[in-house]
Amino acid sequence: MGKDRKVIVLLSGGLDSAVCLYWALDKGYKCAALNISYGQRHEKETFYAHALCKKRKVKLTKIKINLPWLEGATSLVGKNAVIPDEPLKKIKSAGRIPSTYVPARNLIFMSLAASMADSTGAQKIIAGPNAIDFSGYPDCRPQFYKPLEKVFKEGTRAGACGKEIKIITPLIKMSKTQIVRLAVKLGVPFNMTWSCYSGGKKPCGKCDACKLRAEGFKKAGIKDICR
Repeated sequence: MGKDRKVIVLLSGGLDSAVCLYWALDKGYKCAALNISYGQRHEKETFYAHALCKKRKVKLTKIKINLPWLEGATSLVGKNAVIPDEPLKKIKSAGRIPSTYVPARNLIFMSLAASMADSTGAQKIIAGPNAIDFSGYPDCRPQFYKPLEKVFKEGTRAGACGKEIKIITPLIKMSKTQIVRLAVKLGVPFNMTWSCYSGGKKPCGKCDACKLRAEGFKKAGIKDICR
């Protein structure tokens, strides 16, 4: 297997990232997974990321980063933060970004993944952002990822040597329903994924992630065994 088949998969442990891992494996890529903890309210996603990698025999690198300025800047970080139960349509129609947005999170994640790729010889990064059924985060849109490839080309050893680090976002233009159907086709174990922003025993059913996931399964006509 050539070096061009080595990829870094950003794996949170959520549904979309799990689909990306299984998609990459189905394509025959040699995967290394990267899970990043940034101080979020719970570690359940990380637990499932580990479980998925163990199941598929994929090496997982887990790192923790300390971003103290996030507390108070997002409802996903901080003990006193409150995750809102507000319709996404209302937020979007008002032109607001949800409080669950984590400032520049995907920029940080992609930079770390690029460092890992540049260090290990991987020439692709696979990530699961979605710009169709999403919360309106600016760093989940195609126009955010396209310029990053140019940045990586100019600012990495791989790029300087003529081996560009490509970014693959297979789900970015898919609806959540399409993602659920793809997950079924690929054999993704739904009970080994976690989407809820809260860290309870069961998904809260009220946060953006829960609502988007539930709607996707409902429209796909498939039962979510995680709920």
